[in-house]
Amino acid sequence: MGKTISEKILSKASGEDAYAGDYITAEIETAMAQDGTAPLTIKAIEDMKGEKVWDPENIVLVMDHTVPSASVGTSEMHEMMRDFASEMGIENVYYGEGICHQIMMEKGHVKPSTVVVGADSHTCTYGALGAFGTGIGSTEMAGVFLSGSLWFKIPETMKFEVSGEFQNNVVSKDLALKVTGEVESDGATYKAVEYAGEPIEKMSVEKRMTLTNLAIEMGAKTGIVEPDEKVKKFLKNRVSGNIELTKNDKDAEYEETLYFEADDMEPQIACPHQVDNVVPITEAIGIELDQVFLGTCTNGRLPDLKAAAEILEGKTIDPEIRMIVTPASREIYKKALDLGIIDTFIDTGCIVANTGCGPCAGSHQGILAPGEKCLSTANRNFKGRMGSEEAEIYLGSPVTAAYSALKGKISDPREV
Repeated sequence: MGKTISEKILSKASGEDAYAGDYITAEIETAMAQDGTAPLTIKAIEDMKGEKVWDPENIVLVMDHTVPSASVGTSEMHEMMRDFASEMGIENVYYGEGICHQIMMEKGHVKPSTVVVGADSHTCTYGALGAFGTGIGSTEMAGVFLSGSLWFKIPETMKFEVSGEFQNNVVSKDLALKVTGEVESDGATYKAVEYAGEPIEKMSVEKRMTLTNLAIEMGAKTGIVEPDEKVKKFLKNRVSGNIELTKNDKDAEYEETLYFEADDMEPQIACPHQVDNVVPITEAIGIELDQVFLGTCTNGRLPDLKAAAEILEGKTIDPEIRMIVTPASREIYKKALDLGIIDTFIDTGCIVANTGCGPCAGSHQGILAPGEKCLSTANRNFKGRMGSEEAEIYLGSPVTAAYSALKGKISDPREV
């Protein structure tokens, strides 16, 4: 019987001929924790009397959720992470260089065909590179830091087969929201979700990252896109050695296959306060906004910034709107500077902040007041996520965000 990508990767990592439903112990390639989760991991290691980590070279610590620090408490947590890294010989420590998931992929810490775990739920993003990436809890991460292994139940795979061609300014974020709305928040619990079809094959690796990033919003264990030569090109000069691309067997078995047609798909909006509360944009047009946020591990990459800047160029955002832009990494920020994209944002009236999670995580840089409405390119719109529990968060694509900032209300980017 053939195997899916997930079954193959986990079989290799465990040294067993395993299939969906089997329990295995897998060797972890890389483990990551960020400033919202690492302190709990470190405390758990101290409680376990752990004296050394399994492999300092394969552990990554990223300070990204509140950078620069916005409080004494946050500064103490950052100091705790630095001290732990120094004590354990961990050199892969990043402060203010970008969002953990972008850093992991940019810096070559994610390799196709490997198992990568992170103490952050959106670790599933790494499936865009053909890795089995999944989020785990902080205490569980303590065990991984010490042992380098973790048990798994190999997940069933749910396949999303996409056909057709997207309309103007309908993008991968719209597809991700459309799928999440149909599958719902628990429709793919503990499953691997795989995107396939000609529109997916045509997508850049960065656009595929948006798809896999939202896998957890359906309850999935991971998101996967079958890797191709585009993955090798993205990883060129980022990872050393041979790059192994794991493919599905032709007779691989999927628990379920859902079909989506791109031709007639509208831009999508996730309405408060759930990611699966998704409607076509024609049902949300005209909702007045106070803030627009472009960035995050979902949509803060260079193609996202470029697409938004093309809509904004030569114009001015609505004077009643605040638009905040946070590139996903320092590398992306510098490229956007070189291309004049940052100038466009500034000239348009946007606030360009440093790289990091700030507004998305509700830690600083864009906290919402009671009654305010924000259109965000993030992956979550839970009540109180970006500030007041009385605020409302809508989710959309970078082009929808940019066009809506010009209009001061949710607007259809297909009009551009």
